Amino acid sequence: MSGLPVAIRADMARARRLEWGTLAAMSTVVAAMYFTMGSSKAMQSALIEDVLSLVPAITWLICARIEPRPANDRWPFGRAGVMSLAFLIAAVALMMVGLFLVYESVTTLVLREHPTVPPVTIFGQQVWMGWLMIAALAYSVGPPMVMGRIKQPVARRLRDKVLHTDALMQKADWQTGLAGILGVLGIGMGLWWADSLAALFIGASVLKDGVANTRIAAAELLDGAPRELESDEIAEEAKALKARLEAMFPGGSARMRENGRYIEAMVEGVPGPDSLPPLDTLTGPDMPGWRLASLSFSPPRPDEGPED
Repeated sequence: MSGLPVAIRADMARARRLEWGTLAAMSTVVAAMYFTMGSSKAMQSALIEDVLSLVPAITWLICARIEPRPANDRWPFGRAGVMSLAFLIAAVALMMVGLFLVYESVTTLVLREHPTVPPVTIFGQQVWMGWLMIAALAYSVGPPMVMGRIKQPVARRLRDKVLHTDALMQKADWQTGLAGILGVLGIGMGLWWADSLAALFIGASVLKDGVANTRIAAAELLDGAPRELESDEIAEEAKALKARLEAMFPGGSARMRENGRYIEAMVEGVPGPDSLPPLDTLTGPDMPGWRLASLSFSPPRPDEGPED
């Protein structure tokens, strides 16, 4: 495959702008969190989580430049599969964020570490550091909440699991910010455990999403059947395409795999027709035509027959 299908170029350009915007916005969030985190575990966890949340966006931007490169002798099938690798990297990053949050929170609760939030002097006035933390956390909620919501429909149209995982990371960002606010307020009220409990709650949710997406990414790299964008279930559009191909070529058995955002299909047990209509006309109403990247045939071998 050479280049990107015309049908997705506008959405790819929009996704590229969103990812650059994510890097710019989240860099300011990271800076705000760094200068106000103090000894709060929720703040420290939120900072680490915000830094790791940049991984999917960076990975997507790099792989989006590689994906459309034309096939050559070294890469005879093109490089659309680079998005499958990017998906694995993004999913593992999400899982590591969850593991880190859970580990840090559980360790603090078990060791009964009591975080302190001392006052600081600003323009000659004593101010409780917690108010600065809360301001930074409140700021950290806005950008990821907006960016994550904007990315979701684009990811669905592009069938882009990397972009979808990035949107999940953004969801983890703003949830961590809200939990961090509750944790800092808890410290102010003398509830030392509220800080770590808030981080633990978010960490468990992020870890669940990370594990699920890592499973899907592994299945994709192992040539599993195409999965849904948001679950490990076989994609409904892939089921519909399989049924459509088997109806078009009676006696054949269709199988398919994902290669990045595309589907490659093979019909086994029947010889290929002398000519095929354009691939984008074979997908039916359940799937955009651009997604079917190739269709091959594997006729039965002459020496195949029933076993004795």
